[in-house]
Amino acid sequence: MITRQRLAVGVCALLAALAAGIAVPAGAVADETTAQDAPKVDLVLDVSGSMRARDIDGGSRMAAAKQAFNEVLDATPEEVRLGIRTLGANYPGNDRKTGCKDTAQLYPVGPLNRTDAKTAVATLQPTGWTPIGPALLKAADDLDGGNGTRRIVLITDGEDTCAPLDPCEVAREIAAKGIGLTIDTLGLVPDSKLSKQLSCIAEATGGTYTSVQHKAELSHKVNQLVDRTADKVVTPVAVDGTGQCTTAPTLKSGLYTDREEFGQHRFYRVDVKPGQELRASVSVSDDRQVNPDYGVTLRAVTVHGREIVRGEATGSGRTDVVSTGLRYPRAESDDEDAPAETVCLQVADSFSPAAGVKTTPGLPLELTVDVVDGPDQASDVASFGLGRGWWLLGALVLTGFLAGVLWGWLSRWRIAVWRTN
Repeated sequence: MITRQRLAVGVCALLAALAAGIAVPAGAVADETTAQDAPKVDLVLDVSGSMRARDIDGGSRMAAAKQAFNEVLDATPEEVRLGIRTLGANYPGNDRKTGCKDTAQLYPVGPLNRTDAKTAVATLQPTGWTPIGPALLKAADDLDGGNGTRRIVLITDGEDTCAPLDPCEVAREIAAKGIGLTIDTLGLVPDSKLSKQLSCIAEATGGTYTSVQHKAELSHKVNQLVDRTADKVVTPVAVDGTGQCTTAPTLKSGLYTDREEFGQHRFYRVDVKPGQELRASVSVSDDRQVNPDYGVTLRAVTVHGREIVRGEATGSGRTDVVSTGLRYPRAESDDEDAPAETVCLQVADSFSPAAGVKTTPGLPLELTVDVVDGPDQASDVASFGLGRGWWLLGALVLTGFLAGVLWGWLSRWRIAVWRTN
């Protein structure tokens, strides 16, 4: 028993020391952004008759949405200008023409009065049609003006019922205006047709689609999107990676965006001088329905293909973005005229599209590159992600083993002496 306790203490010490040994220095501050207007977000909620269905944690879809909105309103950052628009909230009749005009601004986009917004949400009752296309057009008008971040968050449990005004075409029309407006979609029903439509809407504007079936998931996701709206805007630079290192574009420190086909490899080049450290990260968004179990790999390799270091991340269908990163410190050189080393960054993914899902354009890819002054001992390059931490790990394991053996021997010796006396 005593031996086990000692071993447990040793393991805790090992983990703490290991964590300290491989800690990564804080990243360099990003370039300053230009002055931005206050970020705006319009929450577009489906209040059609189908929202009466009681299949979310034992309650109705409408009740789940109301609870989520109340929690989001409490957590909305002060700088965000938030509004709420409804669709299908006011017309209970059967006239299609009238029902497809049923969208209204429940709470105007502007400084948030939480009490007034909650009171407005409390009055909602599932009523009519599902005019998603018209609601998106009106929501874009709600957010018109300014150069800050603008986001529409659409929450619905069904497909649009007002064709031929296809909401996917509406989203493409909004994107074509070049106003930098992102539409994120959340589906409350795991339906393939709904998923396809909402994925198309999100994809058109670089947004995300998420399927949610629980109240906590809905609150968390909407909160996440509102918080993302408040983040300072850094506009990524569009770049075209290539299929091989020799023809890849050379990147400097900055934020870049690209598209990667399913299962494709994309290469980019970065020059690293002696004494500098390369820090890179990549995020790939599954902006449409994909099969579960996927991964993203970011590798730093030489121009001859030898791997220097890599970062990997996997997912199982529960996230809409997969990210990973790496760091490579290059050692100082005694030669003042030593040339920069060309490092090739290779991005690969193992996503596969679900049945019937379009494979083009490729998945949105965001790459961050930072070349900074390296640490004092830049030769301590990562070895399987631990660098010299392997020596520390080995020493601690050996020390723990010997301490356990010694303690066990002493314990047995003391027991033997006690029995003898």
